Amino acid sequence: MSYRRSQKVGLSTALFFAIFLALTSYFVFAAIQGDYGHIKRIQVESEEKRLSLRLKALKLERKQLKNKTYRLSDGYLDLDLLDERVRKVLGMARVNDVIIR
Repeated sequence: MSYRRSQKVGLSTALFFAIFLALTSYFVFAAIQGDYGHIKRIQVESEEKRLSLRLKALKLERKQLKNKTYRLSDGYLDLDLLDERVRKVLGMARVNDVIIR
């Protein structure tokens, strides 16, 4: 009788450890590759850095455009900038300008 009892205890112990191993494996996998896992966190941080750099570039571009807009406004007119824009937009040149193509 004791032989059967030890065999029964061994089977239940093996089943317990098999379930424990399966659950542990599932949670480790989810912690690494799940929706909120380690790899997803690294991807989100990388995307955040990329977007931060893009935001800085857009802020600089906005600042430059705001400066040009101010320089072409009625309150402050930069004649050199106005001349440059007219030449670029309309494709005009002065009589004494040399055009190289």
